[in-house]
Amino acid sequence: MLTISDRLVTLVLFTTLAFTHLSDVEGQVTKNAEGVVVHIGYQKFNTLNILKAKGTLDRRLASLGAKAEWHQFAAGPQLLEALNAGSLDFGHAADAPTAFGQAAGIPLVYVAAEPPYPKGLAIVVQKDSPIRTVADLKGKIVAVGKGWNCQYQIVEALEKAGLKYADIKPAYVTSAADARAAFESGRVDAVGIWDPFYAVLELESDPRVLCDGTGLTPNYTFLFAHQRFAKEHPELIAIILQELKTVDDWANANSTDVAALLSKDLGIGVAPLERATRRREYGVRPIDDKIVKDQQHLADVFFQLGEIPKQIRVEDAVVFNAPWWTRELAGQ
Repeated sequence: MLTISDRLVTLVLFTTLAFTHLSDVEGQVTKNAEGVVVHIGYQKFNTLNILKAKGTLDRRLASLGAKAEWHQFAAGPQLLEALNAGSLDFGHAADAPTAFGQAAGIPLVYVAAEPPYPKGLAIVVQKDSPIRTVADLKGKIVAVGKGWNCQYQIVEALEKAGLKYADIKPAYVTSAADARAAFESGRVDAVGIWDPFYAVLELESDPRVLCDGTGLTPNYTFLFAHQRFAKEHPELIAIILQELKTVDDWANANSTDVAALLSKDLGIGVAPLERATRRREYGVRPIDDKIVKDQQHLADVFFQLGEIPKQIRVEDAVVFNAPWWTRELAGQ
């Protein structure tokens, strides 16, 4: 069976030559963009969320006769289900949901990765809990989502502490709201949580943090496209990445403004959003060998645990030297 890289090789060769300069992209895309509606899936507090709030991509696409339609999802697995159904063209999710999606046969193409964000997720317990270390989680109930980045962090943290995933009792939830409700009700002993919900929990409940993702997981967020969209509109992907880079540069220099911009849209206070923003770096980067290696390790871990149905090769869903990475965008 042909890999994504094989199927798109002609496209890559053609478009890489065509998009030698950033200024060429507009000319290439104008003819094909007329009337195109780009369906974009996003989650709370991520680059795409900021891009939507700023409105710059909407204006750029409108100038080309195209438009974006934005769809919010509670978590990565739900977003990937929509991509699989053909309801989305472009979206993002953390590393674990993306691997689960690839294993499930979802027709995705890895487009880009955001910088590592290991401090953006954590395993926490109540502040007065007798649990003080990851090793103390043996036999305890831990709320986490199946296929979440937090689940991978928990697996790696347990291994580092000399335990196995089977040594805990996972209580599976499907959203951060459910995870928090289970935690605050006392029905579980610990929870795996991610920003901005982690920051909210820190400020409102002052939990004991057993560990964040440092030294355990890079906690990548991946930007991906439906295979069909990647083949038909690589120029539009290039434009999305250009606008993301611009808004990311702004966000890195303006954490307070980012928090204020997102607060109303997300219904989350400015303080936790600013806290979360200050411990991350925004950006987009090409998928390279190091990122593929990290993602492959994650996929292998979940396969060995029996959490995903088959072993995958991450590189089969990657287009190296992809056409959407113009020289200017890639910093060459």
